[in-house]
Amino acid sequence: MISTSRFLFLVLIFALSCSPKSTVMQVENQDNIPSPLISIGNNAVYGDEFLHMLSKNREFKNSENKISEAEFQENMDLFINYKLKVKEAESLGLDRTEEFAREFEVFKDDLTQPFLIKNSLQEGELMKAYNRMKEIVKASHILLQFPPNASQADSVSVLRMALKLKEEAEKGADFNELAFQHSDDPSAKENRGSLGYFTALQMVSAFEDAAFSMQIGQISDPIITSFGYHIIKLEDRQPNPGEVKVSHILVRSQGNDPVTEERILRRVSEIYTELQKPESSWEEICNLYSEDSGTKNSGGSLPWIGLGSVIPEFERAAFSLQEEGEISPPVKTPFGYHIIRLEDKKPLASYEEMESSIKSRILRDSRSTLIQSQVIAIQKSKYLYVENEIFVDSINSLFSSTARQEIANTIETKNLLDSILFSINKTPNTVKGLLDFIQEDRQVVRTNTQNYFKTWFDKFVEVKLQEAEINDLMTNNEEYRLMIQEYRDGILLFSLMNEQVWQKAIEDSVGQVAFYQENVEKYQWNERVQALIVTMAKEESIPSVRRFLADKKYQPNLVDRLENTFLLNNPLAFTISEGIYEWQQHPILKNADLTKNFQELRLENKTYMVVFGEKVLPGPKKFEETRGKVIQDYQEYLDKKLIASLKEKYVVEINEEEKQKIFDLAVEK
Repeated sequence: MISTSRFLFLVLIFALSCSPKSTVMQVENQDNIPSPLISIGNNAVYGDEFLHMLSKNREFKNSENKISEAEFQENMDLFINYKLKVKEAESLGLDRTEEFAREFEVFKDDLTQPFLIKNSLQEGELMKAYNRMKEIVKASHILLQFPPNASQADSVSVLRMALKLKEEAEKGADFNELAFQHSDDPSAKENRGSLGYFTALQMVSAFEDAAFSMQIGQISDPIITSFGYHIIKLEDRQPNPGEVKVSHILVRSQGNDPVTEERILRRVSEIYTELQKPESSWEEICNLYSEDSGTKNSGGSLPWIGLGSVIPEFERAAFSLQEEGEISPPVKTPFGYHIIRLEDKKPLASYEEMESSIKSRILRDSRSTLIQSQVIAIQKSKYLYVENEIFVDSINSLFSSTARQEIANTIETKNLLDSILFSINKTPNTVKGLLDFIQEDRQVVRTNTQNYFKTWFDKFVEVKLQEAEINDLMTNNEEYRLMIQEYRDGILLFSLMNEQVWQKAIEDSVGQVAFYQENVEKYQWNERVQALIVTMAKEESIPSVRRFLADKKYQPNLVDRLENTFLLNNPLAFTISEGIYEWQQHPILKNADLTKNFQELRLENKTYMVVFGEKVLPGPKKFEETRGKVIQDYQEYLDKKLIASLKEKYVVEINEEEKQKIFDLAVEK
């Protein structure tokens, strides 16, 4: 399968390949119906397609982008040739092959994505996340989890407790003490509910939305997430400091034995004192004493870190360093004691730099489900989705009460196949459509016994709504329609050209020889000469090489003698090329005097030693000497022949009135 960039290059090559004059017939306009620009056989091609290709990278509203009359006509001829080839590809059935269908689907999917509702919602979510990343917020929280297999009464009870704790905090109770006493977050016993500083995409979506919408000191209403109910207190917000690059020296500590801990702390203090000496080397001390085996041999270097990417104690110390080379006092973390040195700082990257990573993170968390829900809601509204809810419930019950392998037979027995589940744009979708959809099993759908029908039904609705959106794009979005048409035609064009021009010319060895013999006058050598060219790389070698070659004439063994004399001991002294050259076109030999066997040339600050041999008179090239050029010319010949045959096969009619409209828009007056 060809890549998009290769395909676009090929389309350009196709379009510029050849443009013989076309015999055309003028077509009269008819009122009240769209008028084609050209007709090829029974195919109508409208002016918007030609204008779309003509106006690429141009804006004809600006006079400096307009083209000349000659350019316009050349492009018109090329466009006709292009559409003739597409017509021929269609007549040969190349648009009905499995290979075409696969390739076109890949292109179409890629081209469609930017136009979909989902893409605009994703872009909005990406921009919202990036804008939030410009800030960091500091918060504490109290988490109240639901009991296992919680009932509705259990959920209400947890909510009441959350509201009670919020009320106590707002009346002045210490929020962190409340977290210590009541939070179900295991870390609350250590951090008393404090989450430190964080930014966007580091908390679940609902928690993040609440935290970033609050004022400093505010306590939130209970926020429900998959973990339970959260009460959040916002403590601070600041501009995002970006990222820091640090190195560290680690001395590990388990913290179980006070005597051992005291000894480790003394050791860390001594390392820190040693680092304060002017003559100390961070790299040497790190190599000697750091117990981080992964970094000790590289000066303790760590990757760039941002807020929320490492444990809070290390993060606070790293971000508190201000000057490059500044070293922190020992910092205690669960891993042991760290001494940290600041290597570099950088601000938050631009949106363009971060877009792909933000998108990847959003599509991995709950936001992706939220975006899809919004897409479905918008599509249902826009494309007149109407669900037969009572019947859907009854089919759901039938699926639940029937063995999976018996569902299709049961539905057919009950004459339910043609019953309507829902309609989109007044087009019904039946039970049979759903069963066929399940049978095809082309979607990745995770089901279990309890949600088998609902999962497949929801996916069926999603796919049908997506089809409706794409159909709407094809009908109402001119840019999308023309782009899809262009890529479809381009794939057909590639297939036709590969079959009848490129590959044919490469494989047809008999045709190549015949073409060569018929056009042998095109494959002629100019006057040539035997020559050896020495390109000097070291100036100090020039005198000795000059002396060696001064009385020589070209001989086949001269290269070996040169190499054995000079390059064995000094392999970089010079480079050598030899052969039979068309001297008048050669960048070096064209400057030489062919009457002298040896000469020295100085060109563009390089010294060349040239030794000439016999001249070779002009004459035809052997087929083997020019096969590559013959194939290239043979391809051009086959292309011209193809176009000529297509103009015999299909009548080309041009609507001069439509052509004039585009001419007036595009051509400089």
